Amino acid sequence: MKTEAKLQKLNEIFQKLERVVVAFSGGVDSTFLTAAAVRALGAENVLAATAVSATLTDDEKAEALELGKQIGVEHVLLETDEFGDETFTANTAERCYHCKKIRFEALTEWAAARGYPWVVEGTNVDDADDYRPGSRAVAELERVSSPLKEAGLTKAEIRKISKHWTLPTWEKPSAACLASRIEYDLPLTPERLKQVEEAEKFVRPFCKGQLRVRHHGTNARIEVEPNSIAGLAEPKTAATIVEKLKMLGFDHVALDLSGYKMGSMNRGIK
Repeated sequence: MKTEAKLQKLNEIFQKLERVVVAFSGGVDSTFLTAAAVRALGAENVLAATAVSATLTDDEKAEALELGKQIGVEHVLLETDEFGDETFTANTAERCYHCKKIRFEALTEWAAARGYPWVVEGTNVDDADDYRPGSRAVAELERVSSPLKEAGLTKAEIRKISKHWTLPTWEKPSAACLASRIEYDLPLTPERLKQVEEAEKFVRPFCKGQLRVRHHGTNARIEVEPNSIAGLAEPKTAATIVEKLKMLGFDHVALDLSGYKMGSMNRGIK
């Protein structure tokens, strides 16, 4: 199916939903989804909601607020309580399932109470290529819809249309929540997520493209794109990074020579 036909299908999906709350992170997919919803339904029938907890960085929250203004949609920040649920904080391989279930059950209830019968989220067809237990939670909830996936839109198509619509996120690197940096079965705490946030903020100026600081208890493993590895390994830079990350509580700091890999913590999961 051509991209134009997929866009038409997306518009038809929104027309059937009539009024929606968009689960809005400020990433490539959710920003495009919000803009598409506004185009299809009008801003008066669309509400963007961003979940706020220790899994969201301060920079991500600020970016989401600014993007909401640019799109011209009403935007709310909703405090979430997944850290009060042991099925989430245990950080098993099902972590994302529990997080999505907790958040979207609360969000659909919140939306319905305000006259929005549907919550929409930004899964696209390419997301099936990675381990995403959160998608199962979405599928289990009757009032949560995944319009981009239903319309058959790929990440590349979403970026291309976003560029045409002059959305600033069209070339934004793919992102994942801070919890994805924590090694499975290492309990999730706000303190550990803050360690990762501060570590990535410090390392960011020394590299380009994707960056992840993976949390392995007392060890930090830095993933960057291959062309940034040599720069981080330069002795003076490496010493500076090691000093800072040790101040944040890590005993050992490693640079992963295989480079950044999306979902690298999922290796070995079937």
